[in-house]
Amino acid sequence: MTSDTQSVGTLLRTWRQRRRFSQLALASEAEISQRHLSFLESGRSRPSRDMVLRLAEYLNVPLEERNAMLRAAGFAPVYLERALSAPELQSAMSVVRRILEATEPHPALAVDRNWTLLSANAAVGMLTRGAAAHLLEGPVNVLRLSLHPEGLAPRILNYREWRDHILARLSHDIEVRADGALARLRAELAAYPVPDHSAPRRPGPLTGQDIAIPLRIASPAGPLEFLSTTTVFGTAEDITLAGVVIESFYPANPETAAAMQALNRAGTEPIP
Repeated sequence: MTSDTQSVGTLLRTWRQRRRFSQLALASEAEISQRHLSFLESGRSRPSRDMVLRLAEYLNVPLEERNAMLRAAGFAPVYLERALSAPELQSAMSVVRRILEATEPHPALAVDRNWTLLSANAAVGMLTRGAAAHLLEGPVNVLRLSLHPEGLAPRILNYREWRDHILARLSHDIEVRADGALARLRAELAAYPVPDHSAPRRPGPLTGQDIAIPLRIASPAGPLEFLSTTTVFGTAEDITLAGVVIESFYPANPETAAAMQALNRAGTEPIP
């Protein structure tokens, strides 16, 4: 049974359990009685439109699934899903392009909620140099490109750490969205072989000097080390825009910063 054929009560209960809320905890957060929530989940009471949206907000339900909950309760969806080329999204996409350009000479790219490449700055060409052509033909999944044996894997020096980082992020996305496509992608990535050159995982938890998992990658200018940051539209009311993520890679040491400046002067090719 899909979310479009389930009752609103079943959907509420499913998302509550997925978020590991008890009925009492969710009822307290939403400032309603546990009895009322129980009646909503069992179908003995029908929620108002505002109640559906209120509970979905507390449960951090993805926007597209909030629409499914509204339909199940007999209400019209409130969140639109426009194409990125839609006129209404052009101001937001202009912001994305400006962020990518402003990040140069450091790599930055924009992806959708399935990690499909939307746009990238010229510096990303340095990261993708040497990757097999079939991985760079659209639609490009950047996680597959990163870990595939014919992608960036031969050049990622800390492949084990980086793969663990990517798989953990995917696990979080799957937990949040309950997305079968992402679960299949994660299984595919986890099955890729580890390159022989990959450094062993560092034992124990991160220390005070290891504030984040870096990306260490070989380049014509020598080993490079980056820390990544993530930017999202925090107040997006459009399903498509809410899924847009900008990943930026900044030098983790002075040597990488100098090398990126040199590579930028030498010229880099943008990702196709």
